[in-house]
Amino acid sequence: MKLARLFNDKKLLKESWSVSWPMTLIMFFIFLIGFSDVYVAGIFGKEIQAAYGLASQIYFIFSIIVFALTIGTVSVLSRLFTSGKKEEFDRALESSLILTLLCGAIFSILGFIFSGPVIHRLGVPEELKDYAVIFTRIYSAGLLFSYFLINTNGILRACKMIRNSLWTMFVVALLNIVLNFILALGTPLGFKGIALATVASSAIGCLMNMVFMRRLIDGLRRVSISAAIRILHIGWPAGLLQVLWQLAALALYLILSRFPVHNIEILAAFTNGLKVESAIFLPAFAFNMAAAVLAGNFLGSRRREEAFNSGIVTAIVGVVIVTALSAIAMIFARPIASLLSDNAIVVNECVRYIHISLIFEPFMAWGIILGGALNGAGDTRGVTWIVALSVWLVRLPLSYLLGVYLGFGAVAVWWSMNASIIVQSVFLTRRFFKREWIRHAEALVI
Repeated sequence: MKLARLFNDKKLLKESWSVSWPMTLIMFFIFLIGFSDVYVAGIFGKEIQAAYGLASQIYFIFSIIVFALTIGTVSVLSRLFTSGKKEEFDRALESSLILTLLCGAIFSILGFIFSGPVIHRLGVPEELKDYAVIFTRIYSAGLLFSYFLINTNGILRACKMIRNSLWTMFVVALLNIVLNFILALGTPLGFKGIALATVASSAIGCLMNMVFMRRLIDGLRRVSISAAIRILHIGWPAGLLQVLWQLAALALYLILSRFPVHNIEILAAFTNGLKVESAIFLPAFAFNMAAAVLAGNFLGSRRREEAFNSGIVTAIVGVVIVTALSAIAMIFARPIASLLSDNAIVVNECVRYIHISLIFEPFMAWGIILGGALNGAGDTRGVTWIVALSVWLVRLPLSYLLGVYLGFGAVAVWWSMNASIIVQSVFLTRRFFKREWIRHAEALVI
């Protein structure tokens, strides 16, 4: 009965959908960028495709700080935006942008300098390392643009300007895809053009967001220590989670590299399978960010029950969409895998990955969307512990034990990933329904 009443609340559904559908499109545009990257990399061969996958994992590790800053920024600004506290809002906004630019510059330099030594010390096939270094150094050179783009997109959605962010990401995706084919396939740059396309399109996206934000801010004057501390206080657990998540992904990459036969093909299949899965996961991640904004906005105006209900409604809608997309992808798994690679072993393993992993995708969506509401309320520590422990105490140990030690191969790794999803979803659901995040949220407002 209560669930029926939730879906009869047209205002709540409208608010949830008004944020969710643009975010879904934004995530779809991001997917198209990654899909075109993988497709073009595949034209150059399985080594380039696998190296791109490795470079992507390392690139995201260097991007961890901005993800943390953005989660903290969205949580703080979404509440201040609806609270009427204009002065506090301005201080938090300016502090977030200055911190982002500073961190972007620092990690761009660090990524360019240390990507080579880091990659060459990894236990991956030697033939991949030089290619991965080139990818990572180019990505690192444009890391400042990526930082600013990610953070300003978060600011726009926190301030109910998500459609502006949608236009930005449409242009970024279109430009990135076009440049992928022009630079990589039409110039002597070769596979380097894949990374350069990302840097160029991100720079254009930054300019667009600066224009959209001109009515929110008239300059960057100073960092407010109290605002910066509040953003970092909420954001650092999310940053730690990103560190642990990306290190886990890298560890999974190393586990797959230890298979005695066809390890490069399995790595390429894993890279391709993740891209397909990311397409299915787009609505879940979009609804995760929508749930964060809605929870923050509702809590900022002290509408606690609506904050709770919006999380449930957003999660159910997201699960329905993810379930439908998962079924479609499983039916057409082989044509999709064949589009990404012409290597028979890569295609077969990618198909198997899709069939196994997407069975539990609705459970992943449910937990992740509820986790978004928790993040929006500032309960990033709880989300961090649950997700991190499910990966490091379930996914990785099972993957090594079953896949490598007992010799069951890649299929055991794929099922181990599903086991961690169940654990993660159960504990996120439990934390959400305990409602402690609502009672503590007020103390986190500046």
